[in-house]
Amino acid sequence: MQKEPMTEYGYQKLCDELKKLKEVERPNIVKEIDIARSHGDLKENAEYHAAREKQAFIEARIVELGKILANVQIINPASIEHKSVSFGSTIYLLDLESEKKFKYTIVGSYESNPDKGYISFHSPIARSVLGKSKGDEVSIKLPRGESEFEILDVIYEEIVF
Repeated sequence: MQKEPMTEYGYQKLCDELKKLKEVERPNIVKEIDIARSHGDLKENAEYHAAREKQAFIEARIVELGKILANVQIINPASIEHKSVSFGSTIYLLDLESEKKFKYTIVGSYESNPDKGYISFHSPIARSVLGKSKGDEVSIKLPRGESEFEILDVIYEEIVF
């Protein structure tokens, strides 16, 4: 299985979530189940069923986070030369048809936030520009169809989540 690239920040964020689930949420839900169980008949006890459902969700998320964290490759984007597009690169693109300019930073899947311009390493845009350099033209398949872009610049900018 291929390692998932991620910044130290993204890795720490997932570790913190896992720790909270194990040390806070899991013990709290066990208490909630015990309290709901004490209310009597479990067949018609909505509190009990809701707590059990929440417990199942917490346990599933713990397993999911464990798998993600076991498959992470932490990369410091500042340590990479950004002569061509790679993980952590900030890219400036020009849509050759509309002449609109776009700015994206390539991050891990679990760190992406398109509203801030942080796109996943696995997104169609990132996959189309990886390895390309300033001045290259690329064709990117988008939901609206295929579009032609020029890479105006490839740089490293500190990623501020």
